[in-house]
Amino acid sequence: MVIGVPREVKVHEYRVGMTPAGVGELVRGGHRVLVERGAGEGSGFADDDYRQAGGECCGRDELFARSELVVKVKEPLPAEYELLREGQALFTYLHLAPNRPLAELLLRKNVTGLAYETIERGGALPLLAPMSEVAGRMAPLVGAFHLQRIHGGTGVLPCGVPGVAPARALILGAGVVGSGAARLCAGLGMETVVMNRGVERLQRLDELFSGRVRTAVLNRDALREELRQTDLVVGALLVPGGRTPLLIDRELLGTMKRGAVLVDVSVDQGGCAVTSRPTTHDDPVYEVDGVIHYTVANMPGAFPRTSTQALTNATLSYVKALAGQGIEGALRSDPVLAGALNTWRGGVAHRALAQALELPFSPFS
Repeated sequence: MVIGVPREVKVHEYRVGMTPAGVGELVRGGHRVLVERGAGEGSGFADDDYRQAGGECCGRDELFARSELVVKVKEPLPAEYELLREGQALFTYLHLAPNRPLAELLLRKNVTGLAYETIERGGALPLLAPMSEVAGRMAPLVGAFHLQRIHGGTGVLPCGVPGVAPARALILGAGVVGSGAARLCAGLGMETVVMNRGVERLQRLDELFSGRVRTAVLNRDALREELRQTDLVVGALLVPGGRTPLLIDRELLGTMKRGAVLVDVSVDQGGCAVTSRPTTHDDPVYEVDGVIHYTVANMPGAFPRTSTQALTNATLSYVKALAGQGIEGALRSDPVLAGALNTWRGGVAHRALAQALELPFSPFS
C-alpha cells in the first residue's frame, strides 16, 4: 500500500503522523511511504532521517494524489479539503462531532474516515490516551501560568506559602486527562478536587492519591458550589465520537471568581463550557465574564518530540494492519480497529457521531 505522511498545517502544530522509525517498520513490511518535505522538522526529524528509513520525500500535491492511506495528526483544515480524493482513506484525530463541514466533505468525497479517538479496547481509548496523557499533564502548567495577575488571573500562587492557602483546582472528568491533571495539580501543591458522574473512577483516584485529591460526584448543585471557590478548572470530559457534555453555562460561569482560569482540554469535541471555542498556540486565551479561557485544540503540539513518539508507538500497529490487510480486510478482521470508522462509503458509520451530527447511522457491513 502507498501511505502518505503530510506536514501538518494547523497553526503551531509541530507533530507529525509518523516517526522515521515507524516509517522504517512500514517499509520493511513491503509498503511505500511518502513523507512531505519538512513534515518532521517540528518534531526534530529531518528529511534525511525519513530517507534513511526508506521513506520517499515529496511535495504535498504529489503525496495526496498518490497515497491510498493518509496518516496525519490533526483533522484536515479547509486548505487541505481539495487535496483529499475520492475513495482515499484518512487515519487521524478527526473530531467530527463539532465539525460538520469536514464530515460533509468526507461523505461527499466517499473518504474512509478513520478516527484515532473512537478506537476502544477494554473500555479504554488506546490512541487517544497518549495525547490525553500529554494534555492532562500540560493543563495544570498552562493554568498555573495564567493564574499570574499579569495575565489576568486571580494572582494566587498555585502552591501557596506557609500561612497562606494554595490555589484550588477543579477537574471535570476522571479519565486519562483528568487523572494526569490531578497528579500535576496535587504535585504543584494545589487543593485539588475531581468531579465525575461515575463513582468507579473516583474510587480508583481516591486509592491512587491516598486522600491527597478530593473526589465528588458531578451534578449541577455540587458543580455550582465548587466553581464558586475554584481558581483553576480543567475540562477533561469525553464522549467517544460524540460532543462533549456542556456543563458550564453562562449562569454557572458567572458564579466563578474573576481571574479564574478554565483550561478546556475537551474543546476539540466542542468543549464543556458554552463559552469555549478553539484557539491556537499563538493566541491561546480569551476572557468571558472575567474568566480566562485557555482552549487550544492541539495542546500536545507544544511538546511535539514527546507527542510524536508517543503517538507513533500507539498507532503503528493499526497502520500496519490497515496497510497489510487492506482497509476493508483489516476492519473486518478486527472489531477494535473497526471502531475507528467514522465515515464509510458516503455514510456515517459511528453511532455517536451520527447522533451528534443528526445524520442517519450507516453501520459498517
